[in-house]
Amino acid sequence: MNWNKKLNSCWWALRVGIGLAACLAGLDKNFDLLTNWDMYLSPAVAGMLPVSGRAFMLIIGPVEILVGLAILTRWTRIGAYAAAAWLALIALQLIMTGTFYDLAVRDIEIAIAAYVLANLTELRSAADPTRVVEEGRLRRQVSVR
Repeated sequence: MNWNKKLNSCWWALRVGIGLAACLAGLDKNFDLLTNWDMYLSPAVAGMLPVSGRAFMLIIGPVEILVGLAILTRWTRIGAYAAAAWLALIALQLIMTGTFYDLAVRDIEIAIAAYVLANLTELRSAADPTRVVEEGRLRRQVSVR
């Protein structure tokens, strides 16, 4: 079994799936074609916001798009960690609504997948020291003579 090939295919599946989903969810915050995103905002959280729930969703949309684009580009690791934290906070917020427990569980599962993506990204970078890695850094080429 070729472990590198298997791990690489897992990495790509997570990267594309999580990255595109974040972009799509962020884009839909403006259009509400997939769902009415405002209904998922906990009244407790909405009460703490300095803007309306709708305005908050319009602010959140571009943030989610940026996280998705980070995952899909050379900032995969940072974007995946951001997505994991973001999704965990969304799950907590959903629990606070008292009604969307199923979605909270789903978001925790996606947060775990994003965490795995971040770790797989680190492993891929460590496995190939000549690769241009995330965050725009170059790793030194290790030459064994």
